[in-house]
Amino acid sequence: MMRKYDDEFKQNAVRKIFDGQSVASVSRELGVAESLLHKWKKAKCETSSDIEKEVLELKKKLREVEMERDILKEAALIFGLES
Repeated sequence: MMRKYDDEFKQNAVRKIFDGQSVASVSRELGVAESLLHKWKKAKCETSSDIEKEVLELKKKLREVEMERDILKEAALIFGLES
């Protein structure tokens, strides 16, 4: 049976993905197929303004840089470079 999702549900699901949660984890959490989440994400990206797109890209880059920083902090602790 095909289930209908309202716009607010879709927006919240896509927001979780843009906030850094993986599509797979959102899929498990909400009980929605990954392919459907990818479709909603693509639709959101196509309708977003240039500023919204830039904000999303910057958030993604920030998450990557924060992850790299955390890895380097752990490496520094392991090698005794930090007190």
